[in-house]
Amino acid sequence: MSFGVVEGETIVAIEGHPFAEIKKTDQRWAVADVRLLSPILPSKVVCVGRNYVDHAAEHGAEVPKEPLLFLKPSTSVIGPNDPIRLPPQSKQVEHEAELAVVIGVTGARRVDRADAQKAVFGYTCANDVTARDLQRSDGQWTRAKGFDSFCPIGPWIDTAVDVSDAEVRCEVNEEVRQLGRTSQMVFDVPTLISYVSHVMTLLPGDVILTGTPAGVSPLKDGDLVSVQIAGLGDLRNPVLTL
Repeated sequence: MSFGVVEGETIVAIEGHPFAEIKKTDQRWAVADVRLLSPILPSKVVCVGRNYVDHAAEHGAEVPKEPLLFLKPSTSVIGPNDPIRLPPQSKQVEHEAELAVVIGVTGARRVDRADAQKAVFGYTCANDVTARDLQRSDGQWTRAKGFDSFCPIGPWIDTAVDVSDAEVRCEVNEEVRQLGRTSQMVFDVPTLISYVSHVMTLLPGDVILTGTPAGVSPLKDGDLVSVQIAGLGDLRNPVLTL
């Protein structure tokens, strides 16, 4: 297992981790010949609820006046093609396609909005899988959002893409379920980084999930769910019952 840099259809292995000077090695593999893991194993995943007006509306909820934060455990993170496992405790597990921001600096704390972009290492796709029935019954979101496999991330991190107006799409069995744009977010990426960093210190590899557009719907055993964000690839995960 190692980190690498994608160059066309080839992955070039690097020494150590990507949050320092990147030093390429002589090891190379074809992308088609490797198993991609989650591109990062964060110390924490910070999520933002109701950050799209249409998603708040589909649940009859108000748009928050400040970013609504919650956490997913690092143990919920899986990579491309890893299965989302439906727990027996829930009868309504749903997909939530989201843009994920990967932090790249040490000790991002109390960051000004104007400087927030300096804290970004890159972006990737994510799926904030949610046990909707448990979210409603519990009155808080930890259990509903925290099951193992409930945070697919990938397929890779892009360090140069412009995500200010990127399309966010979710397909289940090739049927479009969600379709939105990052420009529709209530709170944009710099605002979210600044807000979160005034609550908790962000570390290299930490991930911020930026909210989901409307169209969330239940997943069932045998489904194939795909999260696609323009410029960031296609994050695909099968759905299986535990």
